[in-house]
Amino acid sequence: MLKLADSHTAPRDDFLSKLNAEQRRAIAMAAGQDGTVSGPLLIIAGAGTGKTNTLAHLVAKLIVDGADPGRILLLTFSRRAAREMIRRVERIAAEAMGAGSGAMSSAIEWAGTFHAVGARLLREHAPAIGLSPDFTIHDRADSADLMNLLRHELGLSGMPKRFPMKGTCLAIYSRTVNATSSLQEVLETAYPWCVEWEDELRTLFGAYVEAKQRQNVLDYDDLLLWWAQMVAVPAFAESVGTRFDHVLVDEYQDTNRLQAAILMAIKPDGRGLTVVGDDAQSIYSFRSAEVRNILDFPESFPARAETVTLERNYRSTRAILSAANAVIALAEERHNKTLWSERSSAEKPQLVTVADEAAQAQYVVETVLSNREDGQALKAQAVLFRTSHHSGPLEVELTRRNIPFVKFGGLRFLEAAHIKDVLAALRFAGNPRDRVTGFRLLQLLPGIGPATAGKIIDRIEEAGGLNGLRHYAPPAPTAEAWPGFVDMFSGLAGSSWPAELERIRSWYEPHLERLYDDATLRRADLMQLEQIAAGYPSRERFLTELTLDPPDATSDEAGAPLRDEDYLILSTIHSAKGQEWKSVFVLNAVDGCIPSDLGTGSTAQIEEERRLLYVAMTRAKDHLHLIVPQRFFTHGQPRGGDRHVYAGRTRFIPDTILDRFDCRGWPHAAPCPNADTSMATPKLDLRQHMRDMWQQGR
Repeated sequence: MLKLADSHTAPRDDFLSKLNAEQRRAIAMAAGQDGTVSGPLLIIAGAGTGKTNTLAHLVAKLIVDGADPGRILLLTFSRRAAREMIRRVERIAAEAMGAGSGAMSSAIEWAGTFHAVGARLLREHAPAIGLSPDFTIHDRADSADLMNLLRHELGLSGMPKRFPMKGTCLAIYSRTVNATSSLQEVLETAYPWCVEWEDELRTLFGAYVEAKQRQNVLDYDDLLLWWAQMVAVPAFAESVGTRFDHVLVDEYQDTNRLQAAILMAIKPDGRGLTVVGDDAQSIYSFRSAEVRNILDFPESFPARAETVTLERNYRSTRAILSAANAVIALAEERHNKTLWSERSSAEKPQLVTVADEAAQAQYVVETVLSNREDGQALKAQAVLFRTSHHSGPLEVELTRRNIPFVKFGGLRFLEAAHIKDVLAALRFAGNPRDRVTGFRLLQLLPGIGPATAGKIIDRIEEAGGLNGLRHYAPPAPTAEAWPGFVDMFSGLAGSSWPAELERIRSWYEPHLERLYDDATLRRADLMQLEQIAAGYPSRERFLTELTLDPPDATSDEAGAPLRDEDYLILSTIHSAKGQEWKSVFVLNAVDGCIPSDLGTGSTAQIEEERRLLYVAMTRAKDHLHLIVPQRFFTHGQPRGGDRHVYAGRTRFIPDTILDRFDCRGWPHAAPCPNADTSMATPKLDLRQHMRDMWQQGR
């Protein structure tokens, strides 16, 4: 735990001097005066305003002033962010307290994601709330598999009319939980094609909850749901709330209703609660993030919360910020702020009109290569787009021109099949009642299918544990592999952590060779898994944290160049949040793409699309290019065959703010076509265009 220096070593008071006046004011208000705990505080931190640095200095200030680090709860949206925050806090606090003062002894105890902290608190309170402390946690794929098993058991997979697939069922369930909405509301607003199945889905979800409880598992959503339900009881809310003097929340605009409810339950008067975020960067409603949490925060307590706004931007030029400010200023509702910078530049953001998608790709490639000749590395440049398949023509052109690139996306570590195989063995050893994990594990063995796997799991349940494996007579094709499988589990009982993972890997490697063609590359992932495991004190802690925030898998970096040290970045806008590059290209700045054709059904959707464009623009440090293709080519239309459809400039850049941009055509297109989509040219309907793209194999 961090602790104050010895009494003869007074902490220095100048460690905040490098912060600007707004940042110091935010810290002073959050830290309180003379050891008192402040009331609720909202820090609106605009893009590039040093949010992370401010929050780290705030935590360090609390500790320097005598706060007990064990009574500080720091909530972030990734484990990586929590680790980085702790490192910064420890460095800042050590500097303030003086070198060699004994100010540091270990990390802050309570820092992590909502889900990780929730898992920890649920284990502590498990007996009092009807849980077994040794519960396991299903990731999304495990949860979908369980949902699928129940679909079959309830006869829903054999309906005359196709019932929603497992992934869709899980997504509906998850949205209902995290948005704290009724099933009917979720279906009508987000899944209208599933409305007719409301009764069947309600039955399925009830069976899903019962199955999880029977198998002693929680899914990702349960970690919030159980926590929220627990602190809805005043005694538990007081127990959790009083153990923390200070609760600090990063990226508050990304919280959902459950997370907000948890905070309001444990800190009902807001004392000691500080949230940091930017409503203008709230772009994750598809994950149930609720922008109203940050918009309504000041009015959520008996006494109105204080608000401090960080407006000095350290990333972008004044010209880029002028354009971005103009775009977001047209939002219907927001916390007012105007980003400013001391970085001057005569270059305005480029609003580039091109003939079509092919010309767009050529413009990006030629500009990227020109920048590279001028000394800009490819990695310092990024191409952003609203939806993943928007980059298709560009990817073809980059490949043709032999320009290396990485497209952000792909599988995460735990979604890689070989990692899930090994973790299944680890989970099953700890909880043999987890049927989904058991099904996956047993079917790794030759000759075992779903029916046989079910019989073996029934045998294990009857025997009360894995001892039932020893006396089971497997099918003939499995006979050779069965003794090693049984011996592996027997050996785990006497193994210490993390040696038990090494034992599982040794058992699994022959199956890896049999199951996968690229076994060598996948084996590197298993070695990485062991290295990660060595940093955790127990199997339980390892499985919990790895499930909640996995790293990337080396074998799943599709498209990443193996030999080139430099490569261009391609990314969806959602994946680019929090990043920055010297040069940024935004594809398809037209109505139908930004805003998405499917994102204009309500005012709330349109406003989120506006925020997406704002986020894309504020990723740029020095150069920003927004590209406007005038037409899109569609193939094989039922009426009229192949034809062009025409696009209008995005409605988020109306004529009234064009003076913030340098409008030009490339190479021969007229600059700045009308932003009004009611032009005389045919109206753009990109839905059919996107369907055509998929029919072409994209």
